[in-house]
Amino acid sequence: MIDKHFAHLMEQGILRLEEPLALHTSFKIGGPAEFFALPDTQKDFIDLLIYSIKNNLPYFIMGRGSNLLVSDRGLRGLVICTDKLNKLTRDENYISAFCGAKLKDLSDFARESGLSGLEFASGIPGSVGGAVFMNAGAYGGEIKDVLYCSKCLNPTLEALQSSNPIIHLKAEQHEFSYRNSALQHLGLIQLSSVFKLNPDTPEAIKARMADLDEQRNSKQPMDLPSAGSVFKRPEGYFTGKLVDDCGLRGFRIGDAAVSNKHCGFIVNLGNATASEVLQVIRHVQDTVFARFGVRLETEIRMVGEM
Repeated sequence: MIDKHFAHLMEQGILRLEEPLALHTSFKIGGPAEFFALPDTQKDFIDLLIYSIKNNLPYFIMGRGSNLLVSDRGLRGLVICTDKLNKLTRDENYISAFCGAKLKDLSDFARESGLSGLEFASGIPGSVGGAVFMNAGAYGGEIKDVLYCSKCLNPTLEALQSSNPIIHLKAEQHEFSYRNSALQHLGLIQLSSVFKLNPDTPEAIKARMADLDEQRNSKQPMDLPSAGSVFKRPEGYFTGKLVDDCGLRGFRIGDAAVSNKHCGFIVNLGNATASEVLQVIRHVQDTVFARFGVRLETEIRMVGEM
């Protein structure tokens, strides 16, 4: 399947075969990727996309794997992981971040630069690309509050092979809403984003980050693998309370369980499978709907054949 053009990527360890995706998700769950790539340049990233499209090879773009439930069967085709595309730069009150940069690294970089606005993101375990894609947020802050612009790709052969494949999106063109953005319904791939921030002292920023970390650690199951909040917050309700009021705290199938610490989380107690997590999700959804008439929508993304 891989031609000579990509032989050097395999030799350098950038391209791997049958890579277990459980190694790359915060849930520690997921079967093998048929092909798994870790490009460290924008050119390699685009070349891999072009190769996939030319060869009718399915592809999936993966960041930190922090909001994913990957099938036990794994994924057919090519998984392109953006971990190595993680450059951060500053220009006055603006910070540019590549798609694979960790949100924590971005938040720390902002703090060190004396720029405020990204404190809310310091404890979110995802990447910049994933955060922009889904308008990630926590503790009253969202990506839409600080994003200035992005560079994206339209994943068509014609666009990728053009002399200038980059699409520039202003903040309003992202059409952000709750855990949603235009990137999702337009099918665009985020390459990098610029964030507009406000000057403040590193000490004050650090204090706010420490306060949020303390809140997060006291309320969320940080000691067990999970994919964060499983369900979107239904309007007028708190997801965790709905689940708890149904008596589902600690509900377990195999090693997948509703967290005892926060009922909006499902945790991996050791060797949970995607199938077990999905069964817990469905049971929670059915039980909450039967008792309260509220349909819980999943916030985590499910990929592969479940």
